[in-house]
Amino acid sequence: MDGKQRKYIVIGANVSIVLKKNQRSGKLTVGSVKDILTKSSFHTHGIKVRLEDGSIGRVKEIMEQ
Repeated sequence: MDGKQRKYIVIGANVSIVLKKNQRSGKLTVGSVKDILTKSSFHTHGIKVRLEDGSIGRVKEIMEQ
């Protein structure tokens, strides 16, 4: 599932995000959601989140629980 809709992202979910510095390469970082930073219900590039390790990026994929 992609990360463009906020309603599918919950605190503690395992997701893969793309960090700002990796947007050109598309390298993904995997982690658990600590905070949801995007306030709108939809974003074309993905909802911005903070992971447990402090990394901030846009969700590209939500892992199956």
